Amino acid sequence: MQIVFRAHEIIEAHIVAGMLQAHDIAAHVGGHYLQGAVGDIGTMGFANVFVADEDMPRAEQLLKDYQAAEIVEPTAADWDETGLQGAK
Repeated sequence: MQIVFRAHEIIEAHIVAGMLQAHDIAAHVGGHYLQGAVGDIGTMGFANVFVADEDMPRAEQLLKDYQAAEIVEPTAADWDETGLQGAK
């Protein structure tokens, strides 16, 4: 296994791992216990996402797309009166 992504915090690592898993790439998040032991240690590179060697090229491309994505903030028109997005 190789590190495909070094997250700033453990939550970001899980988001990335979930994205990879949604694309049928087995991903493992490491650094849970290290972050808890020292506090906000994610910025020190301990929250990492690992994938198998053979999945690296595909995972790296998905991460390039993820990092290049534009963040779009939802507007009031995107929510209905129940608070559900897109349920009009």
